[in-house]
Amino acid sequence: MSAYVISEVDVKDAAGFEAYRTIAAKAIAQYGGRYLVRGGAAELVEGGPPPKNIIVVEFPSMSRLREWYGSPEYAEALKHRRTALDRRLMFVEGVPPS
Repeated sequence: MSAYVISEVDVKDAAGFEAYRTIAAKAIAQYGGRYLVRGGAAELVEGGPPPKNIIVVEFPSMSRLREWYGSPEYAEALKHRRTALDRRLMFVEGVPPS
């Protein structure tokens, strides 16, 4: 069953964010992930507060997603994340195949 990383990002340092994003994208692909949403326009329809930059990544399974998150490849990206951006990060299981 697919699993998703949903991230709401507030960029603090554009150059650092670009370094993070480049390294993270390679690690995501290496672990079978793919971007579904990557910072496109977001419209708030109900509730609040207004959305920041939204990123959604799909992985083939929750176990594969967790392998990516704990990987040495992604650890390199996290070195940049700490100073480049603030975020909320969620892992969500998808719907089982019918």
